[in-house]
Amino acid sequence: MSQTSMTIAVVRGGSASEREVSLRSGNAVLSAFAQAGAPVLDWTINHLSDMLSLIATAPRPLMVFNALHGKGGEDGQLQALLDILQVPYTGSGMLASAIAMDKVLTKRLWREMGLPTADYFVVTQDNMTTLMAQPLRYPLMVKPACEGSSIGMCKVDSAEQLQAAVENALTFDDHILLESWIDGDEYTIAILGDVALPMIRLKTPNSFYDFAAKYQANTTEYLCPCGLSAEDESRFQALARTAFRALDAKVWGRIDLMVDRSGQPWLLELNTVPGMTDHSLVPMAAKAAGIDFTTLIQRIVTLSA
Repeated sequence: MSQTSMTIAVVRGGSASEREVSLRSGNAVLSAFAQAGAPVLDWTINHLSDMLSLIATAPRPLMVFNALHGKGGEDGQLQALLDILQVPYTGSGMLASAIAMDKVLTKRLWREMGLPTADYFVVTQDNMTTLMAQPLRYPLMVKPACEGSSIGMCKVDSAEQLQAAVENALTFDDHILLESWIDGDEYTIAILGDVALPMIRLKTPNSFYDFAAKYQANTTEYLCPCGLSAEDESRFQALARTAFRALDAKVWGRIDLMVDRSGQPWLLELNTVPGMTDHSLVPMAAKAAGIDFTTLIQRIVTLSA
């Protein structure tokens, strides 16, 4: 590991719905630091306020490796706290993290820049009744605006299914989006510094790449090489880098997109704190690029310093 004199504190856990995934990601990162002989602290927290006492007693120089997924860790809150306390951390800053966590804001910015993303409606408790009375084209994807790991997401094929799906999604967030269904294949593109790593095609027998397909199923296929032509892969990687920079993201992240039957790409979202579990996609893409897990962690730290 570089910066051998620097202590790394791996922050994981938290109170968000992605806590279990965060614990697993953090454990993998901790193991990589330990195997490399780097000074590392395991900061498993329940709430962000736990950070105050941990930082107050931590050795210096210190860097926080953020493995805190979802609300609290991926939405700018942790980043803002560390900025105030002048503690460096891995990944994107407060503003980029907050924007990327909100799928509605992300889509609005991408559209303003002329980047392709599917049509959508924003739903809240206040406009739900009005929306249900509108003629909609099915199928649709229902998504909480500020959740990760496909939590609260559902494909709906009819008006009869819509209300239950919307009500369920609203238990995770106070605003959600209904997104036009894209008939095609799903891909993910990891970004490391200024480089887009090899694309991965996500293939599942489920109706979409949901939580079960991501973390529980043995039927999900991860195709890398992804099966696209070299020209198409290069074109989509360039789009992913543009989408990443458009939100002022830094260091590393993962762009998810769909490619429809005509070959048109549609941006889905940016993950600024991607998973690092045994099912995770960034380590998989890094491996395809000849970067082992320990080297990947080292590069994230170096790029963040």
